[in-house]
Amino acid sequence: MREKSRGSLSRCPSRQQVPSVLGRSSMALQGVRVLEFAGLAPGPLCGMILADFGAQVMRVDRLGPATPTWMARGKRSLALDLKRPEGAAVIRRISRQMDVLAEPFRSGVMEKFGLGPEILRKDNPRLIYARLSGFGQTGRLSKVAGHDINFLALSGVLSKLGRSSETPYAPLNLLADFGGGSLTCALGIVLALYERTQSGKGQVIDANMVEGAAYLSSFLWQSQNAGLWSQPRGKNMLDSGAPFYETYRTSDGKFMAVGAIEPQFYALLINGLGLNCDELPDQLSISDWEEMKKKFAEKFAKKTQAEWCKIFDGTDACVTPVVNLEEAALNEHNQERGSFITDEDHNVSPRPAPLLSRTPAVPSTKRNPLKGEHTEEILQEFGFSKEEINQLYLDKIIEPSKLKANL
Repeated sequence: MREKSRGSLSRCPSRQQVPSVLGRSSMALQGVRVLEFAGLAPGPLCGMILADFGAQVMRVDRLGPATPTWMARGKRSLALDLKRPEGAAVIRRISRQMDVLAEPFRSGVMEKFGLGPEILRKDNPRLIYARLSGFGQTGRLSKVAGHDINFLALSGVLSKLGRSSETPYAPLNLLADFGGGSLTCALGIVLALYERTQSGKGQVIDANMVEGAAYLSSFLWQSQNAGLWSQPRGKNMLDSGAPFYETYRTSDGKFMAVGAIEPQFYALLINGLGLNCDELPDQLSISDWEEMKKKFAEKFAKKTQAEWCKIFDGTDACVTPVVNLEEAALNEHNQERGSFITDEDHNVSPRPAPLLSRTPAVPSTKRNPLKGEHTEEILQEFGFSKEEINQLYLDKIIEPSKLKANL
């Protein structure tokens, strides 16, 4: 990352260190063992959240081409052939000592491996078996493929996203995959862990991205009767319809974000733009919104982003610069809070949230694990003898990691 200063941005330190006075032993999920089956983005983020807050997360990779190691921070990798009974037997044996198993497959896949919750929870009644899928474990679509945009569409949320007269659009793959999937699954796991302290029993979690995205959008459902969404898509207050809840281009080709909803904040916005409230239509006059957008756009286009930052900095006008990822890490406020961390390879990423006062997350700053890098180490931890491990090599249930092969 380049060191630079732009407007309210300040220099980024070479590395934002995690709290040095706290060890991983003081984190909220310390001692929790998690077996995470490798998959696409939603599952890995769920596992990374648990690892960031102290859980011991072991990722199960399949033999063959390596899967992406995104969001593998703080995890170890065990690689084996799940399609053969000997590989499934290894997982079954390890699962007896696990607190959580998290799998990201369509309904029925784990059962084909002989690793369904009925079997594993019979061996370990305390096991929390988290199933993270697109459409859920039941229903006519439970075995159908899909991606974030499909889950978002079925949840009803996608119909609300997009500007007026344009087709609906998915905001990257954030809402269904990560908001509705990863976060709700992580929440379910923590809830089940808490309940287990009272009952002593584990349970099965059916986390899916359709229902997760819908639940995430509860505000949409419960605010409909209040008239907040009475206009067509893109014409309402919070969906780019209002001039005071919009983004505007500055003279240097950057953007400012405006969220001046409350009257007192709106007055500060108008003042900062050099306009007079007495000469403008009422803030909530929907028929005047398009014309007001043009007026605001003309004003913002006359100054640079840095100039607007100077005008609105420290005010309650709810006007902020739209910064890119690099600039977010350089932002003075974010730096003061240590909102971003840097790993040993100088990769920057967000600090885990929320921040706990006594047991904050202490994320690993080490590189992501290679596929199968910790296979022998994990097997030995769970009681496999050297002879058993050698036999698994001979049977090609496990294979040497690329790291060892390169040494």
